[in-house]
Amino acid sequence: MKKLLVIFLAGLLVYSCAKVPITGRRQLAAVSHEEIMPLVNEQYDQVKKESKLLTNTKDGQLIVKVGNRVANAVETFLIQEGYQDLVDDFEWEFNLIESDQVNAWCMPGGKVAYYTGILPITQDELGIAVVMGHEVAHAVASHARERMSNAMVANLGLSVFSAAMGQNPTLMQQIFLQSVGIGSQLGMLKFSRKHELEADELGLIFMAMAGYDPREAPVFWERMAAAGGEAPPEFLSTHPGPDRRIERLNAKMPKALEYYKK
Repeated sequence: MKKLLVIFLAGLLVYSCAKVPITGRRQLAAVSHEEIMPLVNEQYDQVKKESKLLTNTKDGQLIVKVGNRVANAVETFLIQEGYQDLVDDFEWEFNLIESDQVNAWCMPGGKVAYYTGILPITQDELGIAVVMGHEVAHAVASHARERMSNAMVANLGLSVFSAAMGQNPTLMQQIFLQSVGIGSQLGMLKFSRKHELEADELGLIFMAMAGYDPREAPVFWERMAAAGGEAPPEFLSTHPGPDRRIERLNAKMPKALEYYKK
């Protein structure tokens, strides 16, 4: 009986796995998009309600322009590669929020926010595209859903989402907030080192797909590192360090340039 149970659990884990586009990395996907999005929409709406939105300003409209340009290019690529189901899950939204925090983030489904504090480092449209590619990558790679799936397994075993919500809604709410990295009154997102590096790699390719020169990415990270001083900006707080990111970005550059030159 124990052997059968192990086989069943192993099979369930395999069934609950998904694959990240381009990188091909396998990830746990025990939570569906349909299950997580009501929580995402509620939290994103709360952030907008509690923040001063500058989306209708000149800077805000530039954020929207770059966001749509990157998202449209990525969706076109994903459809060509057979990821229509993934594209159907996106509900892109881009907002600029007044805050001194040097940060930007993306929730599942493509709910993106930029803080005005990062604009002096992005400097222009190309710099914004570097950050936008990175944030869109978090959505495409379903990083928050993966973190939530892993946390559910660790805390609840192989429990289904609806049953877990019914049994312990407080714990599930905590797991969700941790998965999307809610860490302040404005809802910052923090991802693991593995996810950050994967988002760097994908983001480099995504900005290139949208017609933005990916060679700007290492330059942006040099500016970000210089802005850190003794207290690194929030965008750097979850590691890896900028030197490692720059090294990896340069290593991935030939592949990104292939998309940029198409």
